[in-house]
Amino acid sequence: MCSDQFYGITIANFLLCSLFIGVLQFVEILSGILVLICVVASFAVITGYTSAAGFGSFSIDSMYTPFQGTELQQVRDADLQYSQLRAPGVYGGVAFSLLTCALTIVFLILGAKPIHRVSIKLLFVELIFDSIACLGYFVAVGLYLHFIKQVNATDICKTRERLYAGRGYTWMNCEVQGGDAAVAIFGLVAACLYLSSSILCGLYIRTVRDFRKNHMSHENPPSAYSDNHHGPDIYKRVNQEETTFQPSTLV
Repeated sequence: MCSDQFYGITIANFLLCSLFIGVLQFVEILSGILVLICVVASFAVITGYTSAAGFGSFSIDSMYTPFQGTELQQVRDADLQYSQLRAPGVYGGVAFSLLTCALTIVFLILGAKPIHRVSIKLLFVELIFDSIACLGYFVAVGLYLHFIKQVNATDICKTRERLYAGRGYTWMNCEVQGGDAAVAIFGLVAACLYLSSSILCGLYIRTVRDFRKNHMSHENPPSAYSDNHHGPDIYKRVNQEETTFQPSTLV
């Protein structure tokens, strides 16, 4: 009776932990995608008229612009130099968000197993990954904002701000933009999600260990699989029967 109750409680805990972990992993993937989108969108908005999204899809000559002559060339040079300064932050943010999303998808797929087939080693690896991802997002957000502030404090950014403000584009300034703030917000949300996943993963590991230690040992006692206790007696009886029955005595 106690074994059945323990089995029911363990299975219920296992299902709850696996459900919550799966939901958290889906939300982590979604938040990572949002971070990726915000990083690219922020770079696209702030690069200016010279190139849309920094990909050169159209140039300043193919659209209306109030800049002419020498001022136009100054805006081009300032946009190009500013885009080059911001490029490392974009590449780093895209690489980090893609890596965390890919690994989260891998653990989501590998973790979809029944309780008796769950690998404890894999759960420990997932726990380490969740902890590193949590700390990584906190550090990445801080480094990203610090990098943006450093780029915005350069003379190139001040020159761009002056050129655009002279034509009424006051939003093209050297302050932290809304896209950069969105990157930080979604990054902190992702960090909190990975922190929750690491806690649930620890509970998940304990649930699986308890199940294997207490339930499976009652279902399959070691004596049932050991030949040391019954094996010699069986072989001894078989040998005695063979020695007592000799076909030659019947001849």
